[in-house]
Order: sequence, then C-alpha cells, then structure tokens
Amino acid sequence: MDNKFIEELSLNNWQPLSTLLYDGWVLRFANGYTKRANSINSIHYSTYDLNLKIKQCEKIYSNNNLPTTYKITPFVHPENLDEILEENGYSLIDSTSVQTLELENINEPKLKSIQIVENSNAEWLDNFFRLNNVEANSKDTMERILSNIKTKKGFISLYYEGQVVACGLGIIEREYIGLYDIVTDINYRNKGFGEQIILNLLHWGKVNGAKHSYLAVVLNNKPALRLYSKIGYSEIYKYWYRVKKS
Repeated sequence: MDNKFIEELSLNNWQPLSTLLYDGWVLRFANGYTKRANSINSIHYSTYDLNLKIKQCEKIYSNNNLPTTYKITPFVHPENLDEILEENGYSLIDSTSVQTLELENINEPKLKSIQIVENSNAEWLDNFFRLNNVEANSKDTMERILSNIKTKKGFISLYYEGQVVACGLGIIEREYIGLYDIVTDINYRNKGFGEQIILNLLHWGKVNGAKHSYLAVVLNNKPALRLYSKIGYSEIYKYWYRVKKS
C-alpha cells in the first residue's frame, strides 16, 4: 500500500473543527488541541508564490491565536518545503514514526476485562481526560473532534480491580484500523496493560473488517516504541512538525 494512503487515513480519522483549503494546502484548526488538528498539510501542488503563501498562512494562524505549524511528511509540496521553513525561522519538533502491522497473525489478548463502545460516552471521556491530563478548557474541543470522525470508531477501556487503568481509540477505514491516544494510568505502567489493550483493540478491528493497522508514535517515546515493536509494528515513514519561532 502506498504510504501516502496511510497519511490520508490519518488526516481523515483525526478531524479538526474546521478546515481551510488554500492553493493545494490543507489548513486545520481545532482551538490548539493537538498539533495534528492545528497544522498545515501541504499535500497538493502549489501555484502561488511560496514566500507570500507562507506569510499569508502565518497571518491566518495568528488571527486564530495559534502558532503557525506545518506537518512535514515525505509527501509535501514543494519537496524542499522543510528547508524553506527552516530558513524562515521554523523550529523542528516532535519527530514521529508512522508504523503499520498486518493483523493476520497477531497474538490473542490474555486480559479480557475490557469494554468497547462505538460512540464516546461520559465514562470513557472522563477516564480519557484523567489519564491524559486534559485541561478543562480543552475538553469541549476534544469531544467535538471525536464527534467529527465519520468512520467506524471503537472507544476502548481496560479494567483492573474495578477501575479503568488504560483507554484508547481505534478507527477503521478501508480495512485499516488506526490507533489513537492509547494511554495507561501512570501508576499501572510497565505491567503489560498497554499491550493488552492494544491486542484487544486490534482483535475488535479484525472482527469489524480490518486487515491491517497503523499508528504514529513520537520518536522520543522509547517505552511506546518498544511496545509497538514487540507487538509487530514496523516503521514505514517519519514525519515532524515545523513551528514558527516566536
């Protein structure tokens, strides 16, 4: 499968609150909650003067009280956009590995104390906010982002001794399940719960037609990289963000 296809899925399945199409670039806005939903994706060819276009994008994001942020993938247009942004004072942050997995031979989960619902509810949201330390002023934005996702969703919670110790989200589109925001309670990490919640979510994906999986993990998150490697994920490409220095 073309790697650009995976990038397309990732754009579809983490929706911003609003989008502006600007000469082949997709500008995304979501009140600053996550860079994925508040960045510029230069996925189509440009026709305007590039320097003027960059300045105009900076003005648009500034008017929305957001830092100007570009997501830099192997598919950007023009191909030297990363170098141009660096020359214009943009810092490189959050280098990220995009990884995929075939689901045919994944291991069976050992823990089955899970709940998966296809629409987020108050309990899942409360646990997600708690485990991710989501600030109060971002909760409404997060809920709206989730409601904007139009493909099949699985909101998973893993219980241990009567309480939720891990949760996350799987989104299925075109036989791929994408994993988003898998998080384990800080007091229950390194106990295998992360692996178990992922295996349960992948099996739910298989039952619902998924044959493959993808995810994105920040390269400085060494424990997550080890976990995904153990499950069988492997990297297909990297991306990072360029953010305008203040």
